[in-house]
Amino acid sequence: MRNTGTLKVTMPSDREVMMVRVFDAPRTMVFDAFTKCELLKRWFGPRDFSLAVCEGDFRVGGSWRFVLRGPDGSDMGMRGVIREMVRPERLVHLETFDDYPGESLVTTELVERAGKTTVTVTVQYESKQVRDAVVEHGMEHGAAETYDKLAEFLASAASPTTTGA
Repeated sequence: MRNTGTLKVTMPSDREVMMVRVFDAPRTMVFDAFTKCELLKRWFGPRDFSLAVCEGDFRVGGSWRFVLRGPDGSDMGMRGVIREMVRPERLVHLETFDDYPGESLVTTELVERAGKTTVTVTVQYESKQVRDAVVEHGMEHGAAETYDKLAEFLASAASPTTTGA
């Protein structure tokens, strides 16, 4: 699946990728979805991928570890350290992938207007070469699918549940 246009992706500098997506949910709900493993397991990763491992100490100085499992059973691991966390406005963390070189700095900003939250994620890579390699290997499409899954999760989480009669 390709980016359907719901995720705007730009490259504001030689080392950065910026992704912007609007979600129909309050930012506290979106922020929680980014920082609670029980919620991350419900949406994080492209279509047909599952979050097989989610471990996190989501506070400044805390670390996290994720392992995405693909439809063929292969794993992709990543880890990082939280540098800044201003709930529910901003999250800054370092990120490294098990199978990709280098470390990136990821800044996530959430702005709410009229019950909708605009999420802006800026990823700064160590070099233009690393950024270009990540983009070439499908980052935009994987991110677009991931954020589509987040939008679906947020819509289902916001829906009233029935308890049955």
